[in-house]
Amino acid sequence: MAKEKVTIQDIADALGISRNTASKALNGSNNIPDETRNKVIKKAIELKYKQFAFMETDNLLSRNSGNIALLTENLPDTFHFGSTLISGLEKHISAEGYNLSIHIIRDNEKESLSLPNNFDTSNVDGIICIELFNLEYSKLITSLDIPTIFIDCSAHVCYPEFQADVLLMENEHSTYQLTKKLIDAGYTTLGFIGDYNHCKSFNERWAGFNRALTEYGIQLDRSKCILDDDRQFFSSPAWADDKLSNMNELPSAFVCANDYIAVSFMKALKNKRSIPNDIVICGFDNAPESSIVEPHLTTVHIYSNEMGIKAAEMLLSRIHNPKQPYQVTHIYTKPIIRESTPHIS
Repeated sequence: MAKEKVTIQDIADALGISRNTASKALNGSNNIPDETRNKVIKKAIELKYKQFAFMETDNLLSRNSGNIALLTENLPDTFHFGSTLISGLEKHISAEGYNLSIHIIRDNEKESLSLPNNFDTSNVDGIICIELFNLEYSKLITSLDIPTIFIDCSAHVCYPEFQADVLLMENEHSTYQLTKKLIDAGYTTLGFIGDYNHCKSFNERWAGFNRALTEYGIQLDRSKCILDDDRQFFSSPAWADDKLSNMNELPSAFVCANDYIAVSFMKALKNKRSIPNDIVICGFDNAPESSIVEPHLTTVHIYSNEMGIKAAEMLLSRIHNPKQPYQVTHIYTKPIIRESTPHIS
């Protein structure tokens, strides 16, 4: 018999708290005490709940020879490449004698530019930022004079002024390559879906998309793109349907900033068009859902575990040699062609 999946209710029952409290703690709610949040996260790791299954309880929130703090606005879920990335990261820093603690940045802390209550700068050897795209808050972190690496970062970061290392997956060339293949296959009306100001990786994917259009002499048609602020995406169940309905004419192909966006719009498109007969679509991340959705989604594979290991190596190098020049590093990615774009190879 297959093992039943762990639920939030299981975590709540194990701690003797309500399901609502456990859910709020895992989702970074502002009104949950840090002590309760840490207990819930620790129990989620013990029970191997979703994205917490990659961590080792003995290494989290404990003291050994050194401490690395992971700061994030949102803990990556199983759809996000970051869950596997953190696995490689945690294992590597643990092998070097460091412990990993997680700190979720709440909205009020972001707005007031204040650090989490349980974040003690005197007890932190290095900082890893993931899913932290607010530029002003990023500058607050870099002003602490603690070795720091950002895994992806604000789209508005100016590298010569940014006092931290940055690790990214390769975005521009792979998106350029996919867009070029679409054009070569005869898809000459193309639209981009995603907020290119959301983060540096989305911005680079937008750049790759536009580079391909420019090389082929195709003028960008923003009326065939959906470029809203990221906070608007999926703000309601009908949001994607409404955006598509408001388009006078759909493009022949959509290039999406990530798989989550692509899969969501595939569901909305199926009410209006046949995929891939009437319109084709591709994403980015190679999330698990990309190979489950019908038709299977053309995407770009990210070597997430290897990125986690590289992030750990870069941070440890910075800890040991804090005066070295800052680095911006890209890890190669790999386009994967599937049924959602049947005429490209």
